[in-house]
Amino acid sequence: MEGYLEDCLLNKVDLRRQWISQMVEEVQKVVHHLTTEISYQDFRFQAVPYCDTYNENIKVLAPSQFLVTVPMRGLAGYREARQQRWRYYSLRGARLPRPLQDPDGLQQWLEVEQFLKSPGQWHEADVNIEGDIVPAKVLQVFRKLVENAIETCRLSGRVRMLMDHLVVRVVVETSAGQVELQLTPSVDIPTAWSKKAQWPSCLKRWPSPETVQCIKSFGFSLLACSSYHWQLSFLRAEQVLLEQLDEDGGCRRKCFQALRQMKEDVWCPGTRPVITSYHLQTVLFWTCEKYPYPKDWQVFSRGFLRLVRKLHKCVSQHFLKHYFVRKSNLLQYASSRELDALAQTLAFFLKDPQISLP
Repeated sequence: MEGYLEDCLLNKVDLRRQWISQMVEEVQKVVHHLTTEISYQDFRFQAVPYCDTYNENIKVLAPSQFLVTVPMRGLAGYREARQQRWRYYSLRGARLPRPLQDPDGLQQWLEVEQFLKSPGQWHEADVNIEGDIVPAKVLQVFRKLVENAIETCRLSGRVRMLMDHLVVRVVVETSAGQVELQLTPSVDIPTAWSKKAQWPSCLKRWPSPETVQCIKSFGFSLLACSSYHWQLSFLRAEQVLLEQLDEDGGCRRKCFQALRQMKEDVWCPGTRPVITSYHLQTVLFWTCEKYPYPKDWQVFSRGFLRLVRKLHKCVSQHFLKHYFVRKSNLLQYASSRELDALAQTLAFFLKDPQISLP
């Protein structure tokens, strides 16, 4: 199995890297063009920069599914909310008889007063209700800006909006095929670490204390992708953790790449898979924490199968804890039918990995 998986890794992962790089290159040109126009029309939205190397605003969830975070401008000096309060407002302006549900897991409110600096535009009624910056209102403004930018930039032949009740999705035509983008406004908070992220747990050997300190220095972000609550995101911190995976000379990255390749080619293909690269990345982090020593990651086949077993356990139980916010289940809203089908596929693979490989 060792040699076969190694060959599969070297060949297919390299091809995937070239293919994805080409799509990211084309997509980021379009995104930069659109968001530059959006930024010109509305100060609160910042252009996504064009990068020759890694673009931290573009996350590849699957070969044809990207998450693009669009930074929002003007909010600085973040601090945690000092006190809780009930919210009785609705998006349409009517007062509710009962308060809105409090956020849980990866979600939180966002008050304009939580920032030491907040320009007047963030106090306007198009995004603000009773002192809260409301993600659904932000998305409503942003959707209209995206629609206008597609026309203004004359990109209607390459970019089209998808009908979605809340988040903003577009399809971009590239030379390698269509790519679906979720364009998500993001409040970046580089100066603090969320109190909801009680990480790391005590007495954990991975990652090292120095790495933990480095990761926390990158802060977190808040994404607009629901009605009332902002979603916590740690994309920068997670990328740093990925980059430092094999400082001890292990094969964690190779194992992760092989897992991702099998997921995309065999176990869970498609444009909107129930399991994305983000889920696999979380499986990797948990497995690295459970097996923290360099000796645990010297033999490729053992490391790879260790990740497959962890993935199988998670999809079988419909439960995968977020790595930083451990009270949040990343599979909470996933299709039970699709998870069960994937669990069965993984079980067959684990019975005989050699036969199941492509």
